[in-house]
Amino acid sequence: MPTTVEEIYLDSVRNRFKGLKIVGDKTLEQLSMEDLLWQQNEETNSIAQVVKHLWGNMRSRWTNALTSDGEKADRHRDTEFELAHDLTREDIMRWWEEGWLCFSDSLESFTPDDLTKTILIRNQGLSLLDGINRQLAHYAMHVGQIIHIAKERKGADWKTLSIPRGQSEEFIQRAFNPKGD
Repeated sequence: MPTTVEEIYLDSVRNRFKGLKIVGDKTLEQLSMEDLLWQQNEETNSIAQVVKHLWGNMRSRWTNALTSDGEKADRHRDTEFELAHDLTREDIMRWWEEGWLCFSDSLESFTPDDLTKTILIRNQGLSLLDGINRQLAHYAMHVGQIIHIAKERKGADWKTLSIPRGQSEEFIQRAFNPKGD
């Protein structure tokens, strides 16, 4: 059981990121390849592009996060938004899983003492704690984009990720009276 503020923070942020991964997983499960590639217009990204961008960002930011700049020399951000013509669903899911694995392995390795260490992102120094918060906001924004695009694509076939519409009161009743007394 975490007892220090630093331990509580790490436990909390790990759970928040796990929650993002779970809703992302549940969203991606509902989508066809056509859904993954769909773009509303040329100025918007497809879900596949967002996933590829997250993959590139996670690998770059979290590989050797405490010892090297989070913008790795082998990262080419602009290409994260370009998709090959022979792209498969397996490619997209591999990016999703590899990115999250790299990130979660790194996050799990951090200790409370690491939170005040300085990391670099694009040669800008910030505390590891701030770097984690920065990525929490970034990843939450992109997972939200994925969910929004998916809901547009699925319409009435969308399977909700939380409380279904019109069932909030029933949910609250169960939460406060789980045994039905």
